Amino acid sequence: MTAIAFWCSVMLVLYAYAGYPCVLLVLAAVTRRSVRTERATPSVSFVITAHNEQRRIAEKIDNTLAQDYPADRLEIIVASDCSTDDTDDIVGTYRARVRHVRTAERKGKEAAQQLAVQIARGEVLVFSDVATALAPNAVSAIVASFSDPTVGCVSSHDRFVDANGRTSGEGAYVRYEMWLRALETRANSLVGLSGSFFAARRDVCRNWPANRQSDFNTLLTAVSMGLRGVLDSRAVGYYRDIADPGREFDRKVRTVVRGLGVLAANARMLNPVRYGLFAWQLASHKVCRWLVPFALILALATNVGLASHSPFYAATLLAQVVFYLGAAVGRRASGPLRIPFFFCLANLAILIAWLRYARGERMVTWTPSARTGALPPVNVG
Repeated sequence: MTAIAFWCSVMLVLYAYAGYPCVLLVLAAVTRRSVRTERATPSVSFVITAHNEQRRIAEKIDNTLAQDYPADRLEIIVASDCSTDDTDDIVGTYRARVRHVRTAERKGKEAAQQLAVQIARGEVLVFSDVATALAPNAVSAIVASFSDPTVGCVSSHDRFVDANGRTSGEGAYVRYEMWLRALETRANSLVGLSGSFFAARRDVCRNWPANRQSDFNTLLTAVSMGLRGVLDSRAVGYYRDIADPGREFDRKVRTVVRGLGVLAANARMLNPVRYGLFAWQLASHKVCRWLVPFALILALATNVGLASHSPFYAATLLAQVVFYLGAAVGRRASGPLRIPFFFCLANLAILIAWLRYARGERMVTWTPSARTGALPPVNVG
């Protein structure tokens, strides 16, 4: 039984990070599901959510006003989550081009977005965080996919920018996620959207919940309506690293806690009889990934018990110990040596998220991530 538990845990980890993408590769080659994109200019409501963003809100509004999209087709709405600094006053100076809504009390990002959705007039709603910079063609790019009637929502391509403004420094984990989303798009549908920059049809946003993670919930709503989510690699959101690693860890914990809440509320979508291929994707990308921390603990614990019975299991235990030592060293290293560190950090965040969710925490309110510097420069090429 110990050996069975060891191998089941190892196989879960391998499937979550390697097996699922491999199956997607085969499916993508067989289905070759494309996205029909055409140059179009539907009316767009661009929603910027802010809480105490006086340092960056003007720059974000200017970045949005610089979009090469017809001004009479682009409505900009800033949704303030009861900001207590000068954010709302700064937004007021743009009242000729920008609409402004504000929550009466601090209720969280989605509550502020809900107010914006209620007054939005656009056929397509675009959501973006203050810390995310966009190239001038970003809105034109992200709305092009809605020419395909099967598409209900579109995710941007995330790209890290380092302190020198170079995009070459983006993390391996982000590149992996974007590659995985590209595979999901070609095979069937995305399972999640980039919360910093995504778009959805107005009908998909009609019943906007004020207490559920908007990016994940919007994707599930689209699928439940018979639509799909896709990645548009031309619609790029640029953002900097978070200045404080501790804040980045807290952000990961909060993201998973809120994702668990959305998944629990939409557990019916794990039914393959009703949701077919997407149910398998949801189980593989979310459920299996969120079970990996428990599998890692079980793999190590059972390997300790097996090590004295076989040279093979002694070798696997040694490999695990070396990996975790590498993760400890990788915290202060650079390049590939940091991959074990970020892998362990991400799974520790998931584990803590499970514990907090089990205690009843839902973490609705949010403090925007303190990313280094102002908005990052964008690569217009």
